[in-house]
Amino acid sequence: MNDPKNISIKDYHYDLPVERIAKYPLAERDASRLLVYNAGQITESTYAHIADYLPEGAHLFFNNTKVVQARLFFFNSNGGRIEVFCLEPPAGQEVATGMAATSKVRWKCLVGGVSKWKEPTIEVSNTDVTLRATIAERLGDSFLIDFEWEPAHLSFAEVLHLSGVIPIPPYLKRNTEAIDLQRYQTVYAREEGSVAAPTAGLHFTERVFAQLAARAIGTSYVTLHVGAGTFMPVKADVMADHEMHYEFIDVQRAVIEELLTLAKNEQQVVVAVGTTSLRTLESLYWIGAGFFRDPRADTSGLPELYQWTPYEAEGTFVTVVDALTALLDWMTRGNHTQLIARTGIIIAPGYELKIAKGLVTNFHQPESTLMLLVTAVAGNDWKRIYQYALENDFRFLSYGDGSLIIPGQ
Repeated sequence: MNDPKNISIKDYHYDLPVERIAKYPLAERDASRLLVYNAGQITESTYAHIADYLPEGAHLFFNNTKVVQARLFFFNSNGGRIEVFCLEPPAGQEVATGMAATSKVRWKCLVGGVSKWKEPTIEVSNTDVTLRATIAERLGDSFLIDFEWEPAHLSFAEVLHLSGVIPIPPYLKRNTEAIDLQRYQTVYAREEGSVAAPTAGLHFTERVFAQLAARAIGTSYVTLHVGAGTFMPVKADVMADHEMHYEFIDVQRAVIEELLTLAKNEQQVVVAVGTTSLRTLESLYWIGAGFFRDPRADTSGLPELYQWTPYEAEGTFVTVVDALTALLDWMTRGNHTQLIARTGIIIAPGYELKIAKGLVTNFHQPESTLMLLVTAVAGNDWKRIYQYALENDFRFLSYGDGSLIIPGQ
């Protein structure tokens, strides 16, 4: 495996005209165009017909996270606006637990206009809820904020729904509108906790799922709560100096058992719908590989993957079957019905896919870690894929069109 630490992000640049960025979704989700890259060949269709282009025996894995209304606006006593952007719970705590908390919670946040935060506690109120915020601790560019609210029986997820705003991507350069409440959310969104949508899934509809079922194409769900770090620019000259963001994953034991069955059947083709799904699937392998090498690992902690784990792992190569078996054994010893972990792995050129064999994804920003992930899947043909999309008027980024990438052998 090549060492991605020496990668220069400048090598993953392309010119993206601002007019090619889709500022709004199409009227119909599955009308979005689909670029199909299969073993070096490029064709195109729409998402309404994606089932026709998937390999026989394909099994799709979707990220069922739900975007929360994580932007909160408070005002100080002089009327100055303070924006609090809720990111994630403090280290060591789970997203689901924090979202279910009632009466009060501590959360890691970004704060815009912090110089206006003069009073110890600021407040926002409407007919449904009164929410108060107090700074507990500063953490570099972010803060730990203590929130309290009334009525106290409401969960934090409900409070955000009543008080907050959907945080659409900054590159859309517009305010959140009514259409975003529905369309910046997949039709299968379920687990609340993301501050950005898993956008590859925005194109899927009940009609598409019916077509997948008709072709006996399997569908399963994992959860990765997308963090604001997904938009973090790479400012370092080489990737060794870039700090990759962590995100929470939450996967049911039954899904890991399903993956193990698929891994034993070499005819099955696992396709990740979205970069977040792919990051989750590959993280499952590396967590399991760690347990394979250390079968007596503590079962009480929260597993965590460092960004360079896939490139620095020592010891004998671990098969997917062995890794997933070890992961299930660890869950059995700890009586876990679901795996909750934090992953910081970076998937970049030189990485060899372990579980996923294909990817459904949108077109991403130049010089981003998402471009590195796409290149890890498509190889240097990423340039052909993006050139084709640019020359044929595909729409880019979150509300844009997308691609199905099957690299072949």
